[in-house]
Amino acid sequence: MSIPVFHIDAFTSKPFAGNPAAVCPLEAWLDDATLLSVAAENNLSDTAFFVPRGDAYELRWFSPRSEVKLCGHATLASAYLILHFLAKELDSVRFETRFRGILTVSRDGDGLSMDFPALPPWKCANPPEQLLDGLGEAPEAVMQIEDNYFAVYPQVRDVRQIRPDFRLLEKLHPAGVAVTAPGDSCDFVSRFFAPSYGVPEDPVTGSSHCSLAPYWAERLGKVKLHARQVSARGGELRCEIAGNRVILKGQAVLTLRGELLI
Repeated sequence: MSIPVFHIDAFTSKPFAGNPAAVCPLEAWLDDATLLSVAAENNLSDTAFFVPRGDAYELRWFSPRSEVKLCGHATLASAYLILHFLAKELDSVRFETRFRGILTVSRDGDGLSMDFPALPPWKCANPPEQLLDGLGEAPEAVMQIEDNYFAVYPQVRDVRQIRPDFRLLEKLHPAGVAVTAPGDSCDFVSRFFAPSYGVPEDPVTGSSHCSLAPYWAERLGKVKLHARQVSARGGELRCEIAGNRVILKGQAVLTLRGELLI
């Protein structure tokens, strides 16, 4: 059998930047072992799979090692594929997810706007040694949610110069680690490491901004924020706090289309 596969760069307006996601539209669900094998074969930070259900789509995301609870860039990529190629008559698309409920993505000028849950972090009273030793540079604060840590630094250069020990960070399973600081030409910057998911550094991480945006919105006293992820590929996000939701805005571009033989 074969399944279609698309590679789409998310949170960028040009190819070979932002975060590449693989997207595989399906007519019906394959077993989880096959989905994981496809994600491992794609070897990108996330592969999105969706199946049409009435006027919505069921959506799941897999890293090369496991299913993930929430993924921003692969959701943006999936919506881009649907709204620009598969169902161009639609103005928005609704995704039904297993862990984060309904996610809606709408056209927004030359980009897309995603309605995601706000996941405000809380102060981590006892940061694990693997986190502090793995980052090397001591943060001024450590925040957390159920499966991510957020290390806060005073300046952009602190975030840029971190050279993590992925062997240590991989022991924080399952957990991703964001490092963040106030921006100089934007509101805040970040990087994101998830070696326990098979992703040493994620180029642009939409899901982490469900926590980063509420944190910086409270700290900066504003509800609309411009964020930049300062990975090697880099990416731009516009974030807006709307009650218990975070609106994430970005662009995407198709770079590859084909079929995967199973």
